[in-house]
Amino acid sequence: MPSPILKEHKVKLASKIPANYNEPVELLVREYDGTPNGSSASHKPVLMLHGRSVAALAGFDLAPVPGGSATRYSWAQELAQAGHDVFVMDLQGNGRSPRPTMDDPCNANPAQQQQVLVPYPLSQPCPPPPPYAHQLGNSESEWFELDTVVEYIRKLPGNDKPIDFIGWSAGAFVMGPYVLQHPEKVNSLQLLAPVFPPQGRWSGNPADPFGRPAEAATLPVSKPAVTFGFPMNVGSRAGFKIGLDGNPALREPGIEDYAWEAMMDSDDVGSKWGPELSPGVRAGVNRYRNTYWWGWNDQTVPYENPAGTAVLGDRVPVLIVYGELDTQANSGPSVPPLIHFSVPALYQAIKGPQKLMFCYAGSGHSMVWETAAQALHTMSKQWLKHHKVEGLTSGSYFRDADGALTPLD
Repeated sequence: MPSPILKEHKVKLASKIPANYNEPVELLVREYDGTPNGSSASHKPVLMLHGRSVAALAGFDLAPVPGGSATRYSWAQELAQAGHDVFVMDLQGNGRSPRPTMDDPCNANPAQQQQVLVPYPLSQPCPPPPPYAHQLGNSESEWFELDTVVEYIRKLPGNDKPIDFIGWSAGAFVMGPYVLQHPEKVNSLQLLAPVFPPQGRWSGNPADPFGRPAEAATLPVSKPAVTFGFPMNVGSRAGFKIGLDGNPALREPGIEDYAWEAMMDSDDVGSKWGPELSPGVRAGVNRYRNTYWWGWNDQTVPYENPAGTAVLGDRVPVLIVYGELDTQANSGPSVPPLIHFSVPALYQAIKGPQKLMFCYAGSGHSMVWETAAQALHTMSKQWLKHHKVEGLTSGSYFRDADGALTPLD
């Protein structure tokens, strides 16, 4: 099969983020068109969305990596080589898309300034409050950005069909509720290490974020989001490496450095911050949005449409994959509700029968950069082709290092 065609898109919209509300912005979207023979009639569109802190290209398109297949850590290119038309997007506040208010280091999380931004670009932490004392985005602004990209893709020749979604980590906060609201636009939903709070917020109403509607299973409630704190989080290179969970034996030597450099390649400003490594060269700082999400919990997920059909797992089949040692998407039961995360709880909350979940032995939250990534890509290709993996359409399974499956339910 010929190599996929690389295209770069600038998707225009009027921003719904309060910091630059109604200003014209462009979201950066990368496409790998793997449609055989360039036939527009046979396009199979796939849209990939990042999580909270990792730029989309670093997570989904880490290539080339020497020492084997150059694209072995590029989920996007591997899917395109299998004949899909793959799109990789960054929301505002991450990656190559606009980052309003985030060029000012004083707008960083005050708790992170001393550790990450001193001595450069700050000589000392900024006195409170931040110049922009609010979070950057919210669920409504991010659903709007996702929908804008979806509609842009659907208007391209041959792509006027439901799109297969792939989301990693906190990308579930955006893609999950979006699917509940727009199932007609989505063909299937794949979630890698999805962050899911069973008792999470229902709405953006600051007076009642936990208010339960009269009917338990209902769509997310859209109200003006509470504004708080600061717009930007920052992380250091050392903190990034320390924060990787899972079995280190599943990571090739140096893969963390490739991933970090890819994140820096998506940030012209953050890559010039941080400690000096050599004259004129800095370690870089990972800048990512602080946002306010709602509408993703154990009561919204089972939502049924007016015809009585479950959206997730019925109207839209769902594949969930997570690592056995993932400490970010699975937290202990004693933590507060907003940060009590559980992947199995998401699987249980999905009401429809077409739900399939795999727990990978030894893997952590960042399977995209583990040797298990190749198995993940294979599983993803099977799912996109048949909505099956290993001939299975439903159930939860533990996958050992040799690929053997053991039922979990």
